[in-house]
Amino acid sequence: MKYVLPMLLLLCIGCKEQAQKETLAQFLTKGKFVDLSYSYSEQTLYWPNNPTGFKLDTQFNGITPGGYYYSSNAFFSPEHGGTHLDAPVHFAKGKWSTDEIPVEQLMGDAVVIDVSEKVINNADYQATVDDVLAWEKEHGQIPDGAIVLFKTGWGKYYPDAAKYLGTAEKGQEATAKLHFPSIHPDLASWLTKNRKIKAAGIDTPSVDYGQSKDFKTHQILYAENILGFENIAHLEELPATGAYIIALPMKIKGGTGGPLRIVAWLPQ
Repeated sequence: MKYVLPMLLLLCIGCKEQAQKETLAQFLTKGKFVDLSYSYSEQTLYWPNNPTGFKLDTQFNGITPGGYYYSSNAFFSPEHGGTHLDAPVHFAKGKWSTDEIPVEQLMGDAVVIDVSEKVINNADYQATVDDVLAWEKEHGQIPDGAIVLFKTGWGKYYPDAAKYLGTAEKGQEATAKLHFPSIHPDLASWLTKNRKIKAAGIDTPSVDYGQSKDFKTHQILYAENILGFENIAHLEELPATGAYIIALPMKIKGGTGGPLRIVAWLPQ
């Protein structure tokens, strides 16, 4: 899958001898897309201390004076909730804001590391270097430019706040009651020093576990302009290797993150 991006970007793979060149559309039909995003709605989950969640207000819905149907809405949402991007500037001053992220940084081969067995009896589990090394022993070293996704199985609880976040309470005091698994800071540091990844993503609310007080994993990854993808859906549909990720956020100038439509393409 190392060369999927060039194949996606080119309409043909060289071969002038071919009587009929393969188009991009023809190439894509040889695989399938998997949507890894939750829809935004009143059920979308946000950090407990967010004063408001997602709102969709109807501006117009009906028949116009001209006699034709028309509908339009206005929406409001904090940057960090639902399936979303963390831009590096979220925890690293001077690093990329949402609009500054190069497009190619938002695409790459998927590395899916399954730690779902380890979280069954430990909601505060943090993925370790050993988890990654075990994956590499079976599948080979994480390729340069990969997007590393940690599958905990936590998505089965979404959007039940009590189960997914650890509490359904709101306000600053509720943050102390958060319990969900994520990525250990030691692993984040190891990845920045030993592998060349574009992004780290997870099917829980944060790349730091629920009880984190200093968000070290955020700090370590984002200081290196490594992106974060949080609240990813349907990771159980992806294999350990072979998928290709396209993760396109709303392009907010100066943004620290934003809603993310992330999809995986799987060859068949």
